[in-house]
Amino acid sequence: MERYTVRRARRTPELRGYWSGGSWADVEPLDIAHFHPKSSEHRPRTQARLQFDERCLYVIFRVQDRYVRAVSRRFQDPVWADSCVELFVRPRADRGYFNFEMSCGGVLLLYYIEDPTRTAAGFAKYTEVARKHVRGWKVYHCLPRRVEPEMPGPVDWVVEYRIPLGLFAPYLGGPAPAAGASWRGNLFKCADGSSHPHWASWAPIGEELNFHQPERFGVLEFEG
Repeated sequence: MERYTVRRARRTPELRGYWSGGSWADVEPLDIAHFHPKSSEHRPRTQARLQFDERCLYVIFRVQDRYVRAVSRRFQDPVWADSCVELFVRPRADRGYFNFEMSCGGVLLLYYIEDPTRTAAGFAKYTEVARKHVRGWKVYHCLPRRVEPEMPGPVDWVVEYRIPLGLFAPYLGGPAPAAGASWRGNLFKCADGSSHPHWASWAPIGEELNFHQPERFGVLEFEG
């Protein structure tokens, strides 16, 4: 099982896309490198780093990409069709998980999923996280919100954001544990609607092309 230590932030991340500098300089990266066999020959190098403090979880992704495209415009648009990076986290073992899916242009899709069984409507039991619950959300993205036509590349891009820990409380029935806690989670890179679609994960997802497999999530261990 993949494991990653989420470091306590020594100082507040700048949210300026400093992948190798600033508050991120000494944070260990993880590789999103398990590509599903259905992926095209384009397999971009994708890495992420995570930190936290008493108020927020901080995430930064770096992608060395090609065939970059982004057409989603609004919160909860289908960003998985764009050049996209994703963080799925399950803070408590007895509750559902959250899928933070973000296009290279900084557009977010976010659900709270309790039963990921696929249905015509999406999932057997899920809730779209309300906009009011992402207050305090902040994101940095180096590319424009809309990238169309597709950029054949090569293109390096970064997205960085903070997740207020208070966001989880309305769905978990209380605060999400952080310092000293172990969450389950996975991280992904995809681009379903590009000319060279691909699907990569940090923790392997097996033969099924389906990111929504919480039983296959890795472990995110928060510093005590």
